[in-house]
Amino acid sequence: MKKILECVPNFSEGRDTKIIKEITDAIESVDGIKLLDVDPGKATNRTVVSFVGEPNAVVEAAFTGIKKAAQVIDMSKHDGEHPRFGATDVCPLVPVANISMEETVEYARKLAERVGQELSIPVYCYEFAAFTHIRKSLANCRSGEYEGLKEKISTEKWKPDFGPAEWTEKIAKSGATAIGARNFLVAYNVNLNTTSTRRANAIAFDVREAGRVKREGDPLTGKIVTDENGEPVRIPGTLKKTRAIGWFIEEYGIAQISMNLTDISVTPVHVAFDEVCEKASERGIRVTGSELVGLIPLQAMLDAGKYFLRKQQRSAGISDEEIIKIAVKSMGLDELYPFDPKKKIIEYLIGEKSGEKLVDKTVQGFVHETASESPAPGGGSVSAAVGAFGAALGTMVANLSSHKRGWDNSWEEFSAWAEKGKKYHNELLKCVDEDTEAFNLIMSAFGLPKSNEKEKTERKHAIQKATKTAMVVPLKVMQLAHDSLEVMQAMAEKGNPNSVSDAGVGALCARTAVEGAFLNVKINASGCDDKHFVEEILDKAKSLSVSAKKKEAEILKIVEEKI
Repeated sequence: MKKILECVPNFSEGRDTKIIKEITDAIESVDGIKLLDVDPGKATNRTVVSFVGEPNAVVEAAFTGIKKAAQVIDMSKHDGEHPRFGATDVCPLVPVANISMEETVEYARKLAERVGQELSIPVYCYEFAAFTHIRKSLANCRSGEYEGLKEKISTEKWKPDFGPAEWTEKIAKSGATAIGARNFLVAYNVNLNTTSTRRANAIAFDVREAGRVKREGDPLTGKIVTDENGEPVRIPGTLKKTRAIGWFIEEYGIAQISMNLTDISVTPVHVAFDEVCEKASERGIRVTGSELVGLIPLQAMLDAGKYFLRKQQRSAGISDEEIIKIAVKSMGLDELYPFDPKKKIIEYLIGEKSGEKLVDKTVQGFVHETASESPAPGGGSVSAAVGAFGAALGTMVANLSSHKRGWDNSWEEFSAWAEKGKKYHNELLKCVDEDTEAFNLIMSAFGLPKSNEKEKTERKHAIQKATKTAMVVPLKVMQLAHDSLEVMQAMAEKGNPNSVSDAGVGALCARTAVEGAFLNVKINASGCDDKHFVEEILDKAKSLSVSAKKKEAEILKIVEEKI
């Protein structure tokens, strides 16, 4: 499996589209990366860029972007609301798939060294890539901002990790860069019905982990309380792993709480939103919506949608699309401009293009493709699709039951069944394409050359490997469809009685999927030379077939008695 890194450089230009385009063109000139998002801000005069790819390609693209930014941005003329100290202000690498944080740190430091040596830009390594504890914090590395950089880089304490440590005309133009390795960070702004930066800052201090400095008497003007080391004592905020400041955005005419959620497993976006709502309300201010800067993982949006559905005592076993819609509306993510999940959710951006998969087709398109002279999709893919329909029917009954008048005390139980049913039909949908891919692997193996003994051996090995895959996939369909019967049985027994026939049809579909997939297991078993493997697979398949028939009969008996 490919190792995938994300890079999220922040460039100190958010107003000149020509300059921004020059930088992103430079990044995209590197083969093997995919540009995900370009998010400029006029008030901050800053653009957040996101791209992904294999590690070496990402490092090369990051270097190319940093080089171009140093050529086209003059920091001596820069102004903006956001803290900054360089043309490429920060450049974090983020592990996305099949790569550890330790490996990511190595790539970040390699990039930092190259930027320092080849571009003569002062570089500070931060977060996980930091060489010292004090430099883990981006705020510490960037303290004093651009205006304090001339004095800062010449001190022993803040000598750059890489690159020159003395002020030059070139550095006056490029500034410094912070390069790091970090977990997925969500840049998230909450909109307020006020224009007061001071009041926005007060709310930010209430929620951010660092909180505010403790003072004697008046909380604004009183003497700062210090500890035994002379360091200011702080009153911590309510949200862990959260940085926040308040600012006024002239473009929208409102104040915002601008937050960096540095670990959304600790403080998710929906928790941050609700906490800001509460703290704002205590100060007589109302939250009107929020804004996502850059990208967000799919799971974070699903967690948010489910959170708000639970608050409404509604079932969370609905489509991802509907859950995301609930999240968007609940947090007002579309207040300032439309929120497009396809452009804001990272998995949607790096996934396969719509229409390339069988499951992306319309029902009519899928039927026509099945009926064509092409041998795939065949019975295996159709079995998986039928199983998905069956599990979806069970899910539907659970959702209807969770909303039934008079059953309010049972909504959580039915929501849990709906989520379980959704898990089954989602997995079965994946199998629709997996089965066709397995068939294509066999066809490709049979098409390999066989002009000499070496090629014949390699071809035979490929055929046997593909044949095993073509048995394993339909067995997976059998297991999923069989297990989904538990949802239909529960819904037949205690679900909405007006929908009991739907639970019955769901059971019929599930059993059909089991039997259809079983035929595919058996037909591919005849071509497998590994008899022990065949015996093991067939034993599992027979057991699932017998059990599915028994469960179907039990469910249909309940259905017939209730009709």
